[in-house]
Amino acid sequence: MGPAQRPRAAGDGVRSLSASPSRRAAQAVDALRHGWPIALANGPVLLPAETAFAPGATAERMLIGAARAETLKLVNQREAAVPHAPVLLHGAERFDLAAARAVADPALDLAHPLKGPFRAEPIDWAESAAAALELARIAGILPAFLVDPSGAGEAQPFAPADLTSFTDPARLAIAARARLPVAAGEDCEIVAFRAPDDLREHVALVFGMPSSDRPPLVRLHSECLTGDVLGSLKCDCGPQLDAALHAAAQEVQHGGWGVVLYLRQEGRGIGLVNKLRAYRLQDQGFDTIDANRRLGLPDEARDFPVAARMLELIGTGTVRLMTNNPEKVAALEAAGVSVTERVPHSLPDNPHNTRYLATKRDRTGHLLP
Repeated sequence: MGPAQRPRAAGDGVRSLSASPSRRAAQAVDALRHGWPIALANGPVLLPAETAFAPGATAERMLIGAARAETLKLVNQREAAVPHAPVLLHGAERFDLAAARAVADPALDLAHPLKGPFRAEPIDWAESAAAALELARIAGILPAFLVDPSGAGEAQPFAPADLTSFTDPARLAIAARARLPVAAGEDCEIVAFRAPDDLREHVALVFGMPSSDRPPLVRLHSECLTGDVLGSLKCDCGPQLDAALHAAAQEVQHGGWGVVLYLRQEGRGIGLVNKLRAYRLQDQGFDTIDANRRLGLPDEARDFPVAARMLELIGTGTVRLMTNNPEKVAALEAAGVSVTERVPHSLPDNPHNTRYLATKRDRTGHLLP
């Protein structure tokens, strides 16, 4: 009997399927953050390795991402060699939660240098597995699960279609708006957006009056608590945000208007805790991309269709985009926004972020101003 047809572990249950798909996805995110299992449609029960509190839970297999499998030296096995694909891992002994966390978390690599032997196995529920790994990213936890563990408890049902509904940008709507004079310019309105099942609340700062005669100068800024609020020198996010606000405000003086979208996508979409894990790996010598991959997370996980929907709701589908990243231009255009001009946007580096900025230039195609 293959994994997709295996019965649930003895004593475990599955909750009702009566909820809507987007609600099931929201409940699955909540379950993972609490350390509760999810039950995949056409697949097994998965218990999150990082957050689970289930004393005595063990499993023969784990589910991890291809990037983490690569750091565990498994890509020479055919079943672990496909980039960005989920990997089903079989251990020589059953995984308990301590062993699973040692596999999942690269911060434990030095304490547990010898892992395995592991065997990658064929996976016949790959679509559901990929959706589960994406769900873990949304929940901000490490993308690693015990597969069909004993003693997991009641599981929350989840299917790939649930995730599609949950992340549908059409569900985003304007929740509130108000005048907000800011240091960059007093002629500013803040507009807040949210979707029914998503706790993230994005905002737009709109300087001046929207006009159909001139496309607005637009900056997409993804949340960076460490840079925007705490003044971190490891990145250029704080200075970039401040400069973008001033540039948008200056558009008003030239008869135009400007918009800064503040997207709640910490760490390029991997979440605050995982971003800090990546920082720790950077301190060990890995660059920002390799640090993400060592965690089993994508280099780029930001949701640009959300930005396109925000622009639609404030009344513009044509923009002059402030960015040094051609891929951001392409992503926004793919989401239906017309970009008439790319406006360079960069600031001087400092001794703490020089390597980070060089990595963006050399490995992700960022252009020099």
